[in-house]
Amino acid sequence: MNLLQNPSLRAVLAFSIMAGLLVTVGVYQSWSLALTILNLCIISSIMALGVNIQWGYAGLFNVGTMGFAALGGVAAVLISKAPVAEAWAVGGVNLLLAGVMVLVTIGAMVVVRRVMAKGTMQFLAMFATGLAGYFLIRTFYDPAVTSIEAVDSARFGYLGGLGLPIIISWPIGGLFAAGAAWIVGKVALGLRSDYLAIATLGISEIIVAVLKNEDWLTRGVKNVSSLPRPVPFEINLQVSPQFIGWVEWFHASTLAGIADGERVAALKQMTIEASTIFVKISYAGLFSIVLIFILMLSVLALNSPWGRMMRAIRDNETAASAMGKNITRSHLQIFILGSAVVGIAGAMLTTLDGQFTPGSYNPLRFTFLIWVMVIIGGSGNNLGSVIGGFLIWFMWIEAEPVGNYLMEFVTSGMDENSALRNHLLDSAQHMRLFVMGLILLIVLRFSPGGILPQRVKRSES
Repeated sequence: MNLLQNPSLRAVLAFSIMAGLLVTVGVYQSWSLALTILNLCIISSIMALGVNIQWGYAGLFNVGTMGFAALGGVAAVLISKAPVAEAWAVGGVNLLLAGVMVLVTIGAMVVVRRVMAKGTMQFLAMFATGLAGYFLIRTFYDPAVTSIEAVDSARFGYLGGLGLPIIISWPIGGLFAAGAAWIVGKVALGLRSDYLAIATLGISEIIVAVLKNEDWLTRGVKNVSSLPRPVPFEINLQVSPQFIGWVEWFHASTLAGIADGERVAALKQMTIEASTIFVKISYAGLFSIVLIFILMLSVLALNSPWGRMMRAIRDNETAASAMGKNITRSHLQIFILGSAVVGIAGAMLTTLDGQFTPGSYNPLRFTFLIWVMVIIGGSGNNLGSVIGGFLIWFMWIEAEPVGNYLMEFVTSGMDENSALRNHLLDSAQHMRLFVMGLILLIVLRFSPGGILPQRVKRSES
């Protein structure tokens, strides 16, 4: 038997190679860069797990992950930033009243729908109720937004948040995404798979557009920076006597060979480097806990009767429906769960960045790459999604510098004024998309099921 056909050995080999690549970056580039890539790989893997839950378990083609990741980022802002008292004082009451009017309008439309018989009159009555509610909402909403965004707009111009530890925003980000997924699912899950893809992409674009333009909520394109951290700041570590003592102990042999006049400067530089690495290791530890927890739950769910039911629906909806399974309700469940996982990862990414930038959410980064991770890793295989997340993000980051080295090597024998040489060197920055396409083609050609294909258990006759 070919060793690569053994799923366990194949997984060990894949993760060993990935670890070797990260170590290579640490040795030949910098350990700080290697840890940065590691943290982003972990977050990308969690997003890939969310998409795999939807596609690999139930065959739902959701290309709106960008919007759910953005909602996770919103949670990080609304949970961690301190409230802006001046903004609440001038616009808080009107904004709350606008929210009440939204609920009243929705309630009135529900009552009209239930009381009146289906038909043209019911539609017109619901439309009139919604239109009246819209103008009533704007009566309170418009002055509230104007007042809030006028409060020291260079620094604030928004309501702020709750001032709680930012780590609380991770599960809250999942709840935000799950709530949005429930609304989207109610509207779109009855559509055919290709229409579902178009609908989810459009809805995610709407979510990002709202976040870019509603300054009162998250400052819009002015961004929210200086978010709190769940780990220490580097500057605080660099002045901590205990941390400096640890660094001095760790580098005792190196410092012993340095002259007294240069020893202080050398220790200071070592402390700066150590503080950066310590913070990134701390992030990696927190992110790894979340990844392992979600991975364990995903594996347990996939192997449970519920998971077998989802796979049955994925493989043959007609047969599953004939067995009495509620297809729409099951699809809604899986859509909500997968979106919640993406929302958690979105909150973690904003936490790592230390800022919320609505303009950075684009389909290439938060939809296309995530889908490539799932496909390359192995659709339907949770470990496959994790290795796919690690590999694709690593290649995405390293494609440009490796491309530069490659082009410099290829053109080393050319004249410095050669038009071809200059063109190749200028094109090195575009290696990322070429590498993604090349990896996708190679894996699908030689392993159509991905690096770690889904294991199909067959009963013995």
